[in-house]
Amino acid sequence: MNCLAAWQQQARAVLLVGLCAGGSLAAARAQGAPTVAAARPPRAYTRAAHLMGSHFTFTAVSSDDSLAWRALRAGMRETGRIDRLFSYWDSTSQVVKINRMAGIRPVVVDQEVYDLIARTLKISQLSGGAFDITFASGDKIYQFDKTEHASLPDSATVRNSVRRIGWQKVRLDPAVHSVYLPEKGMRINLAGILQGYGVRRASEIMKKMGIAGGLLNGSGDVYCWGKQADGSGWRIAIGDPARPQSVSSWLTVSDMAVVTAGNYEQYFTVAGKYYGHIINPHTGYPATGLRSVTIICPDVELADALDDAVFVLGPQVGLAMINRLKGVDATVITDDGQTLVSKGMQLNSYHSAAAATVAKTPVTR
Repeated sequence: MNCLAAWQQQARAVLLVGLCAGGSLAAARAQGAPTVAAARPPRAYTRAAHLMGSHFTFTAVSSDDSLAWRALRAGMRETGRIDRLFSYWDSTSQVVKINRMAGIRPVVVDQEVYDLIARTLKISQLSGGAFDITFASGDKIYQFDKTEHASLPDSATVRNSVRRIGWQKVRLDPAVHSVYLPEKGMRINLAGILQGYGVRRASEIMKKMGIAGGLLNGSGDVYCWGKQADGSGWRIAIGDPARPQSVSSWLTVSDMAVVTAGNYEQYFTVAGKYYGHIINPHTGYPATGLRSVTIICPDVELADALDDAVFVLGPQVGLAMINRLKGVDATVITDDGQTLVSKGMQLNSYHSAAAATVAKTPVTR
């Protein structure tokens, strides 16, 4: 018996059992018996928003239109709440209050604010200070205007610009959840981790609401979970610094963060050498040696902080740090165009930007 005949025989047998058990199907309908509607296939729904000074997209995969839109709105609201709470610019944020009281007195903050600041200090310790939220204490001595400059600032100016920077100076009091910056003029800015934190919190809320698959992208801080609407994994593209709007490589992931930092959008040059906007908090000079850093790990918040740290540490020391961390991988593109990866990391080279889609065409509104 071929496969088609076997299927037809099985279908007839199932129908016969149904008829014998409950009379005819027509009779059952005539008596008002309920019928089961065919399950709707899942679709991808997307919303975009300007949050934390950046472009965010929120994608939810669901067969329930109402649930998908409600979850997207909830994720956006949560990211907006975090933006207001931790903003470096909003005069009502708790970060601004901490900065205003620098050298004056400690500031009692919400548990959430205290905990995130505490986590940043642990990453500072892990990276030897390459990641440092007190970078905001540095003097603004550079203009990243994508133009050729005659020279770098003199060495004395550069050294003086970082005199107030130092993550070790931040004083936390766990008993009352207070944060104190002991020197006037000190400031903290959580921009290096805040988008990752916002994406993490938004994804957690969407998952709790029943969204089994989704992808959130906060200006290059990507976190995805579950599957796309067609059941495939999420394909994430990594940009090519040498050719803006094109792709150097890609990977397929699920339940994973892929976070990229680059200096090819905010920079200046001196004698043809690129100097990007990520500053080495130890020296005061722009970090050099890398054009792009991508971190892959399950925690998007951690990945967001590690990409800056690797940028400052450089390709060799940065990848050595990543290799010591369990469950974390990285790929970097050097100033001379080389692609380097951490141990165990595998990438798919990309030669066509046309296929660089993160997901199937979503439903938007």
